[in-house]
This record gives sequence, structure tokens and C-alpha cells, in this order.
Amino acid sequence: MKTRIGILGYGNLGRGTEIAVAAAEDMELVAVFTRRDPAGVNILTKDVPVVSVNDIESYKDKIDVLIICGGSATDLPVQTPKYAAMFNVIDSFDTHAKVPEHFRNVDEAAKQSGHIGMISVGWDPGLFSLNRVYANAILPDGKDYTFWGKGVSQGHSDAVRRIKGVKNAKQYTIPIESALEAVRSGENPNLTTREKHLRECFVVLEEGADAAEIERQIKEMPNYFADYNTIVHFIDEEEFARDHSGMAHGGFVFRSGRTGLNKENKHIIEYRLTLDSNPEFTTSVLVAYARAVKRMADEGQTGCKTVFDVPPAYLCTQSGEELRAHLL
Repeated sequence: MKTRIGILGYGNLGRGTEIAVAAAEDMELVAVFTRRDPAGVNILTKDVPVVSVNDIESYKDKIDVLIICGGSATDLPVQTPKYAAMFNVIDSFDTHAKVPEHFRNVDEAAKQSGHIGMISVGWDPGLFSLNRVYANAILPDGKDYTFWGKGVSQGHSDAVRRIKGVKNAKQYTIPIESALEAVRSGENPNLTTREKHLRECFVVLEEGADAAEIERQIKEMPNYFADYNTIVHFIDEEEFARDHSGMAHGGFVFRSGRTGLNKENKHIIEYRLTLDSNPEFTTSVLVAYARAVKRMADEGQTGCKTVFDVPPAYLCTQSGEELRAHLL
């Protein structure tokens, strides 16, 4: 029997999720839920309804996993605990500093309702988190380094778009090359947040908006821009459409460590992603973990989970025998 999937939200992540579900032979899309007028939302999958979020509760017994495709700034802190009271849910919450708080809120809601709420699934947090855990376990005497970009950050772009007076925006995260090379060479530098990345924003303003005030709000935004050198460009819609329509991204995770009685042997673990489409890759991760959510729920597990709680085999359609024969 196929896992029945619902999608909440139909922006870049919602469309990417729809594509990933269509490619999964063990899943079927049941409905797309939207805060907009459903009549104005055109999806790719034939014969699947677009439903007002106001009617979502009527699908409680029709969906195995609800994939929540909102933004981390304001949507997911509210939506994930709310809908964990009705469904097994999964999100891509990526405000690292607020993960413990989000976990507590979702855990309480999911345990009370007897569901699973899986949070912070994607590539960072998500796949990069797993690489940090594995590398720390293997090289306990060492340092972690994570670099993002160059590419479009969906969460940071969404945070800028939420500012009053912003019509559209893209934010690019750019690793500082000298810092990247110092890590790769094994120098083990002590790097501040500001020394590792530059953030560059391209913003289209609403008519009459105060550019100076919006730039101030961007640069002082906690958890997003306050700790970085940030460049803000104000451009028109034509330039935005011409030059900033792509969604490429990527990044690196390093663990630099030493072994030996006298710490004489140096080791570097490097994990890299290069992505043409940030949302399509992120949602491919979400869909794999939605498979795990269903399996864990079938076992009777409840509460909030992260990627750390999921056995790798739960992500795959292959049997244990197939995995051991071909991937071990």
C-alpha cells in the first residue's frame, strides 16, 4: 500500500515536493493545501485536489504524512505544532538557533496526539547535520567547519520578503574563499561567523517603501544577518526576473582532526553538495524522510524526531537484503 502524502503550501518547496512524490513509486499525493484561493492554484499532478487549509482537518484519516512547506521565519513555528495535533508531519525548519525551542513545541503536540513530528529535514539542517555527527564521532579531537554557497538561501530570502515594503528578494550566501582554503589545508583556523561568509541581497521594493529602513532591518535581523557582513542591492523587477530567477545552492562540511599517541596524524573529512535546484534537492530529502516517518509511526513511535533518530534503511525503498548486497 502506498504512503499517502499531503502537501501544505505550494511555493518552491511545495512544487519540489510534488515532483519528488511523483518520482517515488511507493507514494501517492492525496491533496495540496493552500492559504490562497484553491481555484487560483494550478498544480502539476492530474486528479489531485487543491484544498483550502481551512478544510485540512477533514483529511485526518486520508493522509499518512503531511509535508509542511512553509518558511522558517514565521510559518513553521506555528504550523508544525498545530498540524502535528492532526497528522504525522515533517518540515524543513532551518533556523539553527531556534531548533531546541521548535523541537519542544512539536514534541509536546505530537506526543499528545499520538503522532510523529519530524523537524529540520533538508541538507542543512539535515544531511550536513548527519555528516557533522558522524565526523565528530570518528575524529573526537578536531574542529567542525560548515560553509554554504555560493547560492540562494530559501530561508533567508523568505525572511527578507517578509519585511514590510519588500516586493521580492533573493539572498545569496557566499563563502569567503580564504577561510575555505585555510580549512581545507588543515590549518584549523578559529573563524568567526563573519569571517566565513558574506551575505548578498537583491531586493525589489514596493512603491513608496523606505529603502534605508529596509536595509537597516535586513542587516540587523537576528539569526539571519546580524552576525554577517551583508550587502543589499535595490533593483527593479525587470533586472530581478532577468538575473535572479535561478535557485542553485550548495556547500561544504569539514571535520579536521588528529589521531596518534602524539597527535601526529592529520585527517580531513570533507562533504560537498553542488545543487542546481535548492528546493528540488531539499524536497527530495523531505520525501525520503517522509518514508521514514510512516515506518516509525507504524511501529507506534510518537513525538518529535530529527534526522539523528532515523535508521538509514528507513529512508530507502529497497529491502535490507538488497541494501546489504548493493550498497554496503
